[in-house]
Amino acid sequence: MTENRFLIAGAGGRMGCAVIRAAVATPGVTLAGGIDRPDGPAIGSDLGPLAGLDAVGLRVTEIDKADFTNVSAIIDFSTPSASADLARRAASNQTPIVIGSTGFSADEEAIIKEASNDVAIVKSGNMSLGVNLLAALIQEAAKRLDPDDFDIEIIEAHHRAKVDAPSGTALMLGEAAAVGRRVSLDDVAAHDRRGQRKVGDIGFAVVRGGGIIGEHEAVFASDQEIIELKHKAIDRSLFAKGAIRAAIWLSQKWVTARQPGMYDMGHVLEFKN
Repeated sequence: MTENRFLIAGAGGRMGCAVIRAAVATPGVTLAGGIDRPDGPAIGSDLGPLAGLDAVGLRVTEIDKADFTNVSAIIDFSTPSASADLARRAASNQTPIVIGSTGFSADEEAIIKEASNDVAIVKSGNMSLGVNLLAALIQEAAKRLDPDDFDIEIIEAHHRAKVDAPSGTALMLGEAAAVGRRVSLDDVAAHDRRGQRKVGDIGFAVVRGGGIIGEHEAVFASDQEIIELKHKAIDRSLFAKGAIRAAIWLSQKWVTARQPGMYDMGHVLEFKN
């Protein structure tokens, strides 16, 4: 299969519609269909008008009715529970999947990890090139700045309707800082800002309001200086373009190597081997 045919999960959501638009605009990419939750208002809608485009002759269906044949990869921006279920189905159908959902429970993470034993999965809290570069810079800074001298705070802001907090991206950036310091994020993450902070803590601060697409900042603060590393999303399409890039990379890797595993945007963007 030379053509990249992508099935869009969570097709009725804001990110799903953005991915539909990005897919239609990308040479060599074809929509294979769209799926959404059974009670979703998008069920039965043509993918084109749903995303503000001309009709494409493909309608959103329920996941139980999804056709996985002749699909190069699934691109999923749905919900944690739906993503975990879809990862299982992807593994069963030997269809690679890109997962951009966030806010997973430990059980849902385990399901996706198990699925990666049978199929290739790209899972990332953020599909943006800039954010993934930011994570690499944070890891390097954390590695070089003494935790006895520099406190780390991860600050993130999103629209009022976002459910998970901190965001998956904020946790990804916190994990990058923890890797740089060679510690476990679970041991040093500080989500409750009441009381005096402990040396070595990686703190998280959350803002929710209006239509903020996504802002993330890492602050390294000492008594003498402050270093700020920041990324601000202007248009949701950058995440959709990143997801399309990830799906192309993943489908090509699956065709050539047929190698299951868990990957992230660091692999897609060649920050990692």
